[in-house]
Amino acid sequence: MTFAFGGLGGNFGPMANDVSTASRETSGSIDYLSFLKRRWSSYDFAVLALFLVVVGTLFYFFGVTPIYDGVPITTWAWYRYQPQYNFEHGKLVPIIFAFLVWYHREEIAKAKKEGCNQGLIWIILGCIIFAAGARTLQGRVGMAAAPVLLYGIVLYLWGRQVARILLFPIAFLIFMIPVAAIEQATFRLQFLVTGMAKLICGMFGLPLYAQGTTLRPLDQSFGGFDVAEGCSGIRSLMAMIMVTAIFVHLTQNKLWKQILILLFSTGFAIIGNAGRIVSIFLVAKYLSAKFAGGVYHEYSGYVSFPIALLAMLMMSKLLDLPIFEVAKAIKTGKAEPGSSLETLTKKDQATYDY
Repeated sequence: MTFAFGGLGGNFGPMANDVSTASRETSGSIDYLSFLKRRWSSYDFAVLALFLVVVGTLFYFFGVTPIYDGVPITTWAWYRYQPQYNFEHGKLVPIIFAFLVWYHREEIAKAKKEGCNQGLIWIILGCIIFAAGARTLQGRVGMAAAPVLLYGIVLYLWGRQVARILLFPIAFLIFMIPVAAIEQATFRLQFLVTGMAKLICGMFGLPLYAQGTTLRPLDQSFGGFDVAEGCSGIRSLMAMIMVTAIFVHLTQNKLWKQILILLFSTGFAIIGNAGRIVSIFLVAKYLSAKFAGGVYHEYSGYVSFPIALLAMLMMSKLLDLPIFEVAKAIKTGKAEPGSSLETLTKKDQATYDY
């Protein structure tokens, strides 16, 4: 990989881009270790030292300094990733971040690396956010400084092209921040999921009536089930939003599709959890109420996420349909050249010899 640092000027050694280009021409692929196969100048070591100082500074303030409740911010965040806070997926965010950076490795290696001093603005902004969080003893505010600081560092050292490529992976770190309001949304979600489950069960020939968040069958064939906090979908809500964000980033190339699918991510989580509750009632009706409320209930969480993912994939496929092209073709009487509709039409064409 070609490493280049700006801000203090120039690339990571004058021969960096030449070595990388030569490696691509001779081997047909990018040599990610080309910067190790040449002699380093004193400037290279100085820039590397600066980079290590930056990393060490971030580690000290985020991982060592006891600012929040007498513990470092990373330790405070780890406590918030426990099951009782419904935010266990926060532990996976750094791993996914590393994967996204690796996924874009080819683009990063090919990008022009020329430092931009505008990164200092983001670094200063990140420092202000972190100081505000430390001053107010708000761990979430302090954690919000991390992606801002990281983006500023990337922009300052490597420039606009690399910063643009890494914008989503860096912004993805926002999902590490525990959201306090998510706990307050549990009550409303309970009633919403209860209503959806009641409606769907009725469509399957299992009429129910609701008493608050408790659902019971009209024929009294078995006792009812209460939609508790854990059954409301609160645990899968943020996880589904996170998965949807990754999905649209990797599969969708149009901004309006990315935004639209992401906006519906909450709905996907609600649909998945309503499907889980419906499956519990169907098992209770046609198999065993004791089994449905016991063993099946404990493991039925594995049912909700596939349903939510299926809803997300179905919406993605729906948005990929050439609806606007079909409408225009109906109006004009022919498909636009090069459009997906024209491609589909050609595939469906058949010739007959008489």
